Amino acid sequence: MPKMRYVILQQHQELQFVEMPEEYAYQLSALNLRLNKEIDKLTADNVPDLPLAVAECDSLELLREGYRLESGLEYINRLESAFASIQENHYPLISLLTEIRALQAQLEQWYEEEEEGVH
Repeated sequence: MPKMRYVILQQHQELQFVEMPEEYAYQLSALNLRLNKEIDKLTADNVPDLPLAVAECDSLELLREGYRLESGLEYINRLESAFASIQENHYPLISLLTEIRALQAQLEQWYEEEEEGVH
């Protein structure tokens, strides 16, 4: 079974829990911090409200109903979709989308290999 890490994100008072392959958890946290740093520079009307990465851990047991564990690929797909829909004219959004899509491609490959039993 592959080693997983968990990235905990906070959006306002809500927490989100994302399960990532261990070798990619840091990349998601770093991407999240970069996106949060750059998002204020976007001038479009439909800029997504991003959560902020607040912690990573090696093991996680959710104890409250209503919380769910989201796969890293599911989360990054939602993130890519949100950023791809932004109609931005004044900031090079393409660099942020490129970073999101790079991690998305890595995760897609990881999950495909995992399904095939390559790891």
